[in-house]
Amino acid sequence: MTTQLKQESTLFDIAREVGTFRCLECGKCTAVCPISRYDSNFSPRRVVGQAFLGKNEDLLNSERMWSCLTCLHCSEVCPAGVAYSDLTLAIRAEAMNLGTLPACTHSQAIHTWVRMMMEPDIKQDRLGWLNDELKVSDDSDTLYFVGCAPYYGALFEPLGLDGAGIAQSTVKALNKLGIEPQVLADERCCGHDLLWEGDREGFETLAKLNKTLIHESGAKRIVTACPECAKALKVDYPAHGVKLDVEVLHLSELLADETWQGSSTNGSVTYHDPCRLGRHLGVYDAPRQTIEKSGLELVEMQRHKQNSLCCGTSGWSSCGVANKSIQVERLREARATGAETLITACIKCQIHLRCAMQDKQLGDDIAIEIKDMAVIAAEAMD
Repeated sequence: MTTQLKQESTLFDIAREVGTFRCLECGKCTAVCPISRYDSNFSPRRVVGQAFLGKNEDLLNSERMWSCLTCLHCSEVCPAGVAYSDLTLAIRAEAMNLGTLPACTHSQAIHTWVRMMMEPDIKQDRLGWLNDELKVSDDSDTLYFVGCAPYYGALFEPLGLDGAGIAQSTVKALNKLGIEPQVLADERCCGHDLLWEGDREGFETLAKLNKTLIHESGAKRIVTACPECAKALKVDYPAHGVKLDVEVLHLSELLADETWQGSSTNGSVTYHDPCRLGRHLGVYDAPRQTIEKSGLELVEMQRHKQNSLCCGTSGWSSCGVANKSIQVERLREARATGAETLITACIKCQIHLRCAMQDKQLGDDIAIEIKDMAVIAAEAMD
């Protein structure tokens, strides 16, 4: 039976290649999966089993294949070290090759601007958010990779999101450390969401375009305030044959290493660990050290660091009742700390949590001020 499946099942081969044969069927992955808590029809273990059995049609045409948050919580508890999200990524890529696409949120707006940036000859002016108070350089060893924050700021302004403010605060914080970074007028999206939704070709196109721009800049170090950009540039680019050969840091890592002391007046805060910065990159202490240097009192949520609850949505697809339930659960956890402000180091986490707070029926039950770490640090440095 095994021989027959190996010959006939693409998904069986994928499951073997990413090491899911080590699955012990203990069910720990499903027990901690945020989606499984609210959708009994979704289970990491069930997906592994379907792949083993070669149920190609069931998986490749299933809407639930796009439900996985790829938050890696399952991998944290798996006693066999199964890389479940690798299986998810491989299956999505196969589904994409066959023309199966996820239900896209926000009317395809985000995917549209991302794919526009895949055009090599497109000319952009991405630096409209810069002002006269911010100091940048054309030949600095440090390159600030902005990502899509200003675009998100325009799209999600009704949520109170200030994407341009995050970019401005990042440069301001770097300036306070004596760094005048390069910024690229023709920078492209890092491609993170295309990769994790199965579009490897689109991701690699963006990666190669960014590699050219980064190498032409002559920078030796990249700093970004976006965990997804950090993950893409540092891990996913090399994994797909696009090596940048430069140091990649999330802003919190740089702020934690540098000598400075702020005097924030924001009172007590709690911190939400983004999945890409935490479980994907293993960066837990740097954001907390940055908060401490800012002069803030940190009150941890019940689930934090490796056990942190995901913000409920990883890409811009398949956002439904389960996702909103996860976000509400996380906001209630933040409120339970008694902290005045929720700090996150990921703009997408902020977007998703702010979106959940629009529910008028829940009102003050989940309302809390949300700020980006870059903004908090820049304010504290004044």
